[in-house]
Amino acid sequence: MTIAALVIGGAYFVRTIGVREPPSVTTGEAAIRSEFSLIDHNGNRVTEADFLGRWQLVFFGFTYCPDVCPTTLAYMANVLDRFGGEVERVAPIFITVDPSRDTPEVMAEYVQAFHPKLVGLTGSEAAVAAAAQSFRVYYEKMEEETAPDGYLMAHSGHIYLMTPEGRFEDVFREGEQSAEEMAVDVLARMNRKQ
Repeated sequence: MTIAALVIGGAYFVRTIGVREPPSVTTGEAAIRSEFSLIDHNGNRVTEADFLGRWQLVFFGFTYCPDVCPTTLAYMANVLDRFGGEVERVAPIFITVDPSRDTPEVMAEYVQAFHPKLVGLTGSEAAVAAAAQSFRVYYEKMEEETAPDGYLMAHSGHIYLMTPEGRFEDVFREGEQSAEEMAVDVLARMNRKQ
């Protein structure tokens, strides 16, 4: 019985040598959309329509974030500074995942510390959840007794590049490429699709 199993297994192995599976092909569009109705850091209601015609760099985080958010926003500011005159074609957007603490006033002070072009967005819990869902962003409240108010927000740390029509173009992470490399990459895409 054991010998028969080895013979059958060996025959199968010999038959599969040299057989290659075709490479996988990915087609279609990412299920990531720029869709939101939030309040900007000046207290105005805005939607994705307010940013149509401009490329969007979108990052989700929160102002009490101890590390990822300030590092990523400083990186985004560095990228923006490398755009030169092309910076007017870009809407850099920071959407909070902690709307109970991140009021428009808090957001205004926070975003201006990083870059004058950065737009801070907040809103109700439901409005923020809907925005996060449209970008497929993970976030979760985590109890942490040493943190302000006893909690932190766990969240994904991607920077989304969205086209002037609000469609997904690409995703970046701080630290995976230099600010110069990201700026060159984004500018090349912007100029290719003029």
